[in-house]
Amino acid sequence: MKPSKEYMGELVRIVNGALRLDIDKVRNYTSFLANKLDKAGDGVSAKRLRRMLEESESQLRPVETAFSTALPVDSESRFPLVERVELGGLSEPNVVLEQAQWDIVQEFVSIAKSYGQAEVAGLVGSLSLLLYGPPGTGKSRLARYIANELDLELYVARLDGLMSSYVGSTSKNIRAIFDFAASRPCVLFLDEFDAIAKVRGDSQELGELKRVVNSFIQNLDTVGSQSLVIAATNHDELLDGAVWRRFGYRLALDYPSTSARDQLWSEFGGELNFSKRDRELLVDLSDGFTGSDISETCLRLRRREITSGEVPQLKDAFDILKNLSKGEGEARRFLAQLNGASVQTTSVMLRDRNKNLYSHAAIADLHGVAKATAHRWSKGED
Repeated sequence: MKPSKEYMGELVRIVNGALRLDIDKVRNYTSFLANKLDKAGDGVSAKRLRRMLEESESQLRPVETAFSTALPVDSESRFPLVERVELGGLSEPNVVLEQAQWDIVQEFVSIAKSYGQAEVAGLVGSLSLLLYGPPGTGKSRLARYIANELDLELYVARLDGLMSSYVGSTSKNIRAIFDFAASRPCVLFLDEFDAIAKVRGDSQELGELKRVVNSFIQNLDTVGSQSLVIAATNHDELLDGAVWRRFGYRLALDYPSTSARDQLWSEFGGELNFSKRDRELLVDLSDGFTGSDISETCLRLRRREITSGEVPQLKDAFDILKNLSKGEGEARRFLAQLNGASVQTTSVMLRDRNKNLYSHAAIADLHGVAKATAHRWSKGED
C-alpha cells in the first residue's frame, strides 16, 4: 500500500496506539483505514489490512474485525457513560444557519477531513467545537450533521449523568469517555456541557466540582487532535474561562433571523403547502421562536392532518404558535398577549402591528372566517 497524505491521520493514530500498547485503538483505526481505502477504490490494500487484523487474533485478545464497541460504564451504577447515535440514512431537514455560522462549521469540517496533512505540518491542535445558545437552536442537530459529513460514528455523553456522589468517581468517568473517544474514529458529543464545566470560583459549589472542572481541562488538553470533540451548552455564562479557551472553535446558535425562519418554515413545512403569503405571516409571528419550535409546530400540523383527514390551515398554525408563546422574543410576547384575547381584540392588535402584512384577508385566514367578518372586527364590531 502506497502511503498517502490522505491516510496519514489514520497511520499516525495506528502508530500512536501501538506505541501505547492500546490494542483497541490499533484495531479500530486499522479497520477504519481499510474502509476508507475501500471507498477510495483500493480494495486490494483494504483486503490486506483486514487479513492482517484476522491473523492478529491469535496474538491480540479476540475481538471482532470491526470496531470494538464496548462502551465505558460508571464504576458504581454500571450504566453506560456514552450512547451511540444512529446516523445511517440521515433524512432530517437540513441544518439552517447564517452564512457566518456556516463558515465556521465548514472550516471545522474541512480541517477534520484533512487532519492528517495538517497534523504532519504541525498545524492541528485540539479538534474541538463549542456550541452555545438557547435550547432548541439546533446544537444536537448540528453535531449529527458534522458526524454525518465526516462519515464518523457519533457518541453522546450526557454529562449530568457522569456526576457521581462518590469522591473522585466523576473525574474517573470523564477520563473513561475521553479514553474511549481516543481509541476509535468518532465524534464525541458532550451534551449539557455546563453540568461539569461551571466556573471554578462558584462559592455555591463544593471542592469536588472544582476538581471535576480541572479534570476535564486536563483530559481535553491531553487528548489533543486524537479525538474530535463537540460540546453543547444552553448556559454559556456558567462556563469557566479556562474551559472556553480549550475549544479551538466556538459557535453561538441564537434564535433564527427572519431569513432563517423563512427557510425553516420551508424545510419543516414543505408538505403543508403554505402559500408565500401564509409563510410571510408565520415568519413574522415566529420571531423569537427556535427551529425546534417551528419543527414542533409543523409536526403537530401534520399529525392533525392524519387524525382529522383535513388539510391544515393557517389558523391551525396560528393556534399552535399562540400555545407555544411563552419565552423570550418580541413576537412571543405579542402572541402571549393574544392568547385568550377575543377575536376582535386580536384583529385590532394584528392590524396595529402591521396593516400591510395583516390585511383583512390575512386576519380572516388566521381565524378561519370570511373576509367581511374580519373587516367588521377591525372596526370593533361583533
